[in-house]
Amino acid sequence: MIGRLKGILVYKSPPQLMVDVGGVGYELSAPMSTFYDLPEVGREVVLSTHYAVKEDGVALYGFLTEAERRLFREVQKVTGVGAKIALAVLSGASVDEFARLVQSGDVTALCRIPGIGKKTAERMVVELRDRAADFAGGAAVLAGPGAGVPADPAAEASVALQQLGYKPAEVQKMLRQAAPGDSAEDIIRKALRSVLKG
Repeated sequence: MIGRLKGILVYKSPPQLMVDVGGVGYELSAPMSTFYDLPEVGREVVLSTHYAVKEDGVALYGFLTEAERRLFREVQKVTGVGAKIALAVLSGASVDEFARLVQSGDVTALCRIPGIGKKTAERMVVELRDRAADFAGGAAVLAGPGAGVPADPAAEASVALQQLGYKPAEVQKMLRQAAPGDSAEDIIRKALRSVLKG
């Protein structure tokens, strides 16, 4: 089982990234919460990982903090929730924010995260409320900030948001939050915050 990777960041294109560890390239899927703080391509990165065996193969997921990995694993214990929704949760809300929404029983805000309907949100509240306070523990970042600015941040943000499950029309509305000079990560962060706030 692979629990941690330390190597050179080869590429990052939400939700995918690759880390070169001693000449071996590991492809990982990661939530936007991790992408926000990734270093520039070519720099060293350390990621906590989750290795999953699926019916059609294996998958590796990467996280900058232990709290993100813990939440990713806990959310999947909820009936009907898989890795795709767990990534969407971490892309749509911080660990602390998700814990607060679950503890307060804010089903409406949880439903704004792609892939989460009312029944799933209600199950999350019921099944995770008692453990929500523990989610934020271990939030230390394993790698420092320093994300690079891509050539076309708005286009990169648009692709990433659509891969997270938002429809093109929704993405266009969300991209209105962008300001000149924003990186793709900044645009995505603003867009997701605006959706969560309603």
